[in-house]
Amino acid sequence: MTRRKKPMAALSAVAVAGLALTACSSSSGGTSTAGGSGGSSATPVKGGTLNMLGSGDVDYMDPNVSYYSVGYLALREWSRQLFTYPAVNGQTTTPVPDLAEKLPTQGDGISTDGKTYTIKLRSGAMWDTSPARAVTAADVVRGVKRTCNPAQPFGGLPDYESLVQGMQAFCDGFAKVAPTPSAMAAYMNKTDLPGVVAKDDQTVVFQLNNPASYFPDMLTLPAFSPSPKEYDAYVPGGSELAQHTISDGPYKIESYNPKKNINFVRNPAWTEASDPVRKAYVDKIVINETVTQDSTQQQLQTGTASADMGFDNAPPPSQIPGLLAKKDPNLTLGPTASTNPYIVFNTQSPNNNKAMENVKVRQALEYAINRTNIIQVIGGPSLNPALTHVLPSNIVGGETNFDLYPYDPAKAKSMLAAAGFPNGITLKMLYRNASEGSSKTFQTMQQDLTQAGITLTGIPSPNSDFYTKYLQVPSVARRGVWDVANSGWGADWYGNAALSFFNPLFSGKPSFPPVGSNFGLYNSPAANALIQQAAVAPTKEDAASLWAKADKQVMEDAAFFPITNPKQANYHATQVQNPIYVPAIQNYDPTNVWLSADKQGG
Repeated sequence: MTRRKKPMAALSAVAVAGLALTACSSSSGGTSTAGGSGGSSATPVKGGTLNMLGSGDVDYMDPNVSYYSVGYLALREWSRQLFTYPAVNGQTTTPVPDLAEKLPTQGDGISTDGKTYTIKLRSGAMWDTSPARAVTAADVVRGVKRTCNPAQPFGGLPDYESLVQGMQAFCDGFAKVAPTPSAMAAYMNKTDLPGVVAKDDQTVVFQLNNPASYFPDMLTLPAFSPSPKEYDAYVPGGSELAQHTISDGPYKIESYNPKKNINFVRNPAWTEASDPVRKAYVDKIVINETVTQDSTQQQLQTGTASADMGFDNAPPPSQIPGLLAKKDPNLTLGPTASTNPYIVFNTQSPNNNKAMENVKVRQALEYAINRTNIIQVIGGPSLNPALTHVLPSNIVGGETNFDLYPYDPAKAKSMLAAAGFPNGITLKMLYRNASEGSSKTFQTMQQDLTQAGITLTGIPSPNSDFYTKYLQVPSVARRGVWDVANSGWGADWYGNAALSFFNPLFSGKPSFPPVGSNFGLYNSPAANALIQQAAVAPTKEDAASLWAKADKQVMEDAAFFPITNPKQANYHATQVQNPIYVPAIQNYDPTNVWLSADKQGG
């Protein structure tokens, strides 16, 4: 989720107190709290400034490129999707129409063979151009095309590149284009994408290569957001575009200083009647990206008017037991559908005579890492139930419970000796030093691995650089800058979402970054075949059987070390009303909270 998306996806678990790629979810979509409900019975109050505190930045200020949860959190204010997840308790993992008029159903928007989706846009959605201009189906087509641009493609492309008709060929051709605005715009404007067509100004038609019951859920991804024609003048995901964004949401970006602050103000082109999801109670949202995790928590607990919610900072894991003990009503524990954190193995590191290429060395690491001790330092087992394989239990289809590598440092040491390392091995671990959970994970592993003869040295990284300058750049992995790293992942959508774990993370070269999030550059012909078969399986039962086999194969290959499918901790100041935790953004929805009348921020 992290998305990474999503990243991921995008989204900060209790486990790492930092954001994972992409979204995290639960089967129920509910919200639990330590001492109160996630909602409010008070009458909504409009106005004021919502102040959010963090220590990191978005990955990209570009809806079609952003794939991490903190990016999704910022996009919630100014970018709209065809479908999205509402800030309604009990419904936060059920997609609802956003820009679309309604959800398609069989015979009403979905063809009888399940391969054609016809979606009509609602009236009234406008870009904040001068003058304001309607969002059109052509903008949706442009947005999808931009996702596989050669400058900075969307990290979740493996989810749909082979699903949408003609997408693979379109992207293959795009990859050969010079990464300049003029060249990229020329290619997009002259090259059709057969699977995404604007039938008229308000109707977009998607053609799929095979039926996919999860496709409406997939369309909640910001990658499928419309893109205005003005974006043709900029490099996707680039710093110049980040200063020239155009909004179709309730807020627009007044100012953006990377790694420092983001200021959102009301978008005059937006109307509440055109947006069934965002109420936009506050007048302004100010994000301070220079506050430490500990300081964020301290300020939120004091209840000052300049500290309302966290941005990419969650409560420090060491403080959560105390908050739970006193049943603090401002602490929320939201369910997730994630593997967060996990330890990714760099299978192409040149270090130690390419030791990480050897599956026996990676299997030794699986036995050597003490999952129990890591869970303890990131909040304990009640918040972090153990996960010993790829799929969390609340992902429908393919989830099974097994553990191929129970903790056994003696066996790990013996396996390393048999693999040619009788005197042990030294590995480099990449981690986020601004995150308490990430730092404690490194420290715990460093101590525990000595029992297996493994020396772990740290490669600390700022939160904002962790993905964009390290994990998302394959050449960094191939140079051996790191051997292992702690990352996180959550479902790109919910329910029947096994595909959103395997395709971006484990499907070989098509999932290598920056297109995918296979940061360890794992490539297994056996796993690739199972993933490809499951993706086009004719029934959910057939797919589930294949996903279960793929899960076993990935673990036999020791591609990564899973730790937990955690609960997500968030904390808000007392003046914040209607704090609904939305798994897709791993936080409360800023567009649906209001502030108490006596504490309106500033």
